[in-house]
Amino acid sequence: MKTFETLTEAMADLKGRGYSHDFNLKSDWIECQPLNLQLRPTEFHVDEVHRFEGMTNPDDSSILLAIRSSTGVKGLLVDAYGVYADTINPEMAKRLNMDSTTSH
Repeated sequence: MKTFETLTEAMADLKGRGYSHDFNLKSDWIECQPLNLQLRPTEFHVDEVHRFEGMTNPDDSSILLAIRSSTGVKGLLVDAYGVYADTINPEMAKRLNMDSTTSH
Protein backbone atom coordinates (compact mmCIF):
# COMPACT_ATOMS: atom_id res chain seq x y z
CA MET A 1 0.00 0.00 0.00
CA LYS A 2 1.21 3.48 -0.85
CA THR A 3 1.91 6.04 1.83
CA PHE A 4 0.98 9.68 1.47
CA GLU A 5 2.10 12.89 3.16
CA THR A 6 -1.25 14.66 2.91
CA LEU A 7 -4.94 13.83 2.71
CA THR A 8 -5.18 15.77 -0.56
CA GLU A 9 -2.37 13.73 -2.12
CA ALA A 10 -4.01 10.46 -1.06
CA MET A 11 -7.41 11.50 -2.38
CA ALA A 12 -5.97 12.52 -5.75
CA ASP A 13 -4.12 9.20 -6.10
CA LEU A 14 -7.13 7.10 -5.13
CA LYS A 15 -9.45 9.05 -7.43
CA GLY A 16 -6.95 8.36 -10.21
CA ARG A 17 -7.33 4.67 -9.40
CA GLY A 18 -11.10 4.79 -9.81
CA TYR A 19 -12.33 5.71 -6.31
CA SER A 20 -14.36 8.53 -7.82
CA HIS A 21 -17.48 8.62 -5.63
CA ASP A 22 -17.91 10.26 -2.23
CA PHE A 23 -19.41 8.20 0.57
CA ASN A 24 -21.01 9.53 3.75
CA LEU A 25 -21.16 7.54 6.95
CA LYS A 26 -24.47 6.83 8.67
CA SER A 27 -24.97 4.71 11.80
CA ASP A 28 -25.98 1.56 9.91
CA TRP A 29 -24.69 2.12 6.35
CA ILE A 30 -22.58 4.27 4.08
CA GLU A 31 -24.24 6.21 1.31
CA CYS A 32 -23.45 7.84 -2.00
CA GLN A 33 -26.18 10.44 -2.39
CA PRO A 34 -25.69 11.20 -6.12
CA LEU A 35 -26.16 7.50 -6.92
CA ASN A 36 -28.98 7.09 -4.39
CA LEU A 37 -26.94 4.19 -3.01
CA GLN A 38 -26.92 2.87 0.56
CA LEU A 39 -24.49 0.11 1.49
CA ARG A 40 -24.83 -2.01 4.60
CA PRO A 41 -21.63 -3.46 6.13
CA THR A 42 -21.98 -6.73 4.18
CA GLU A 43 -22.25 -4.85 0.89
CA PHE A 44 -18.83 -3.17 0.79
CA HIS A 45 -15.15 -3.77 1.42
CA VAL A 46 -12.51 -1.36 2.70
CA ASP A 47 -9.58 -1.67 0.28
CA GLU A 48 -7.27 0.86 1.96
CA VAL A 49 -7.20 2.91 5.14
CA HIS A 50 -5.03 5.99 5.65
CA ARG A 51 -4.85 8.14 8.76
CA PHE A 52 -3.47 11.65 8.84
CA GLU A 53 -2.64 13.56 12.01
CA GLY A 54 -2.80 17.33 12.19
CA MET A 55 0.58 19.05 12.08
CA THR A 56 -0.10 21.28 15.07
CA ASN A 57 -3.17 19.79 16.68
CA PRO A 58 -3.87 16.06 17.11
CA ASP A 59 -7.58 16.89 17.14
CA ASP A 60 -7.24 17.72 13.42
CA SER A 61 -6.72 14.07 12.54
CA SER A 62 -8.53 12.57 9.55
CA ILE A 63 -9.12 9.08 8.27
CA LEU A 64 -9.50 8.20 4.58
CA LEU A 65 -11.04 4.90 3.50
CA ALA A 66 -11.01 3.58 -0.06
CA ILE A 67 -14.22 1.58 -0.39
CA ARG A 68 -15.50 -0.83 -3.03
CA SER A 69 -19.10 -1.98 -3.08
CA SER A 70 -20.10 -5.55 -3.86
CA THR A 71 -21.40 -4.22 -7.19
CA GLY A 72 -18.10 -2.52 -8.06
CA VAL A 73 -18.82 1.10 -7.13
CA LYS A 74 -15.61 2.63 -5.77
CA GLY A 75 -15.36 5.72 -3.63
CA LEU A 76 -13.85 7.50 -0.65
CA LEU A 77 -15.02 8.10 2.88
CA VAL A 78 -13.29 10.90 4.80
CA ASP A 79 -13.98 11.65 8.43
CA ALA A 80 -12.30 12.96 11.53
CA TYR A 81 -10.47 10.02 13.09
CA GLY A 82 -12.39 8.53 15.95
CA VAL A 83 -15.25 11.03 15.85
CA TYR A 84 -17.71 8.52 14.42
CA ALA A 85 -16.63 5.64 16.63
CA ASP A 86 -19.43 6.22 19.13
CA THR A 87 -22.15 6.92 16.56
CA ILE A 88 -22.06 3.76 14.45
CA ASN A 89 -23.21 0.25 15.19
CA PRO A 90 -20.67 -2.48 16.08
CA GLU A 91 -21.06 -4.27 12.73
CA MET A 92 -20.20 -1.06 10.87
CA ALA A 93 -17.22 -0.39 13.14
CA LYS A 94 -15.92 -3.89 12.48
CA ARG A 95 -16.32 -3.51 8.71
CA LEU A 96 -14.50 -0.19 8.73
CA ASN A 97 -11.72 -1.95 10.63
CA MET A 98 -10.77 1.21 12.48
CA ASP A 99 -8.04 -0.49 14.50
CA SER A 100 -5.89 -1.34 11.45
CA THR A 101 -5.36 2.20 10.23
CA THR A 102 -2.01 3.23 8.89
CA SER A 103 -0.80 6.47 10.41
CA HIS A 104 0.80 9.19 8.23
